[in-house]
Amino acid sequence: MSKPIQHNSMNFNARDPAVALQFIVVHYTDMESGGAALQRMCDPAAQVSAHYMIEEDGRVFALVDESQRAWHAGKSFWRGITDLNSASIGIELVNPGHSGGYRAFPTVQIAALKLLMHELIKRHNLSPTHAPLAHSDIAPGRKQDPGELFPWQKLAQDGLGLWPVPQAEDYDDVEGDEVKDLLRRIGYDVSSPAALLAFQGHYHPKNLTGTPEPETVARLRALARVMASR
Repeated sequence: MSKPIQHNSMNFNARDPAVALQFIVVHYTDMESGGAALQRMCDPAAQVSAHYMIEEDGRVFALVDESQRAWHAGKSFWRGITDLNSASIGIELVNPGHSGGYRAFPTVQIAALKLLMHELIKRHNLSPTHAPLAHSDIAPGRKQDPGELFPWQKLAQDGLGLWPVPQAEDYDDVEGDEVKDLLRRIGYDVSSPAALLAFQGHYHPKNLTGTPEPETVARLRALARVMASR
């Protein structure tokens, strides 16, 4: 990957040393242009930032040093961790988002993201299967980025994250609180009624119903099983 373009933001502070760096959180900018997003993430009044931003043409901008705590996650939760800003590196993908003409992410943009993620995983000794997260995973109901058009399955095929492949028994009927228990085991904040919808946005994007229909449940079971084994 070519060297990122430096575009320093002062919107950061020190990471909490008690919180291990474990994750890479993928966002979209939800703004009309990359230039506008850069301006906002460098505006002290906005109090938001990310470590990196990737333009639709594949250019990578470095805003906050990886050793510092960028302000990208907001109120969030994953696997009992609530300070996701300390626990993660944030990457913003230029995209107008659902509020401004949401569209597919260009191949060159995703290629740049994959290269960057592989470098981050190697540099910080992160788990390639557990590190990648969507903003919507850690803030269900509050955030929906990077959304249903983001190619998580293709990233998993390149060793970044997981993609659940159900077995026959995964289609058995649901019993009791199994769905909530599976979501909890994976990492979601099950106090949010949107947790299942967030799972679908990442792992079953063709079915954004927020309901536990058979394919969603099967994928939940498959993912929980694979995560437990790694």
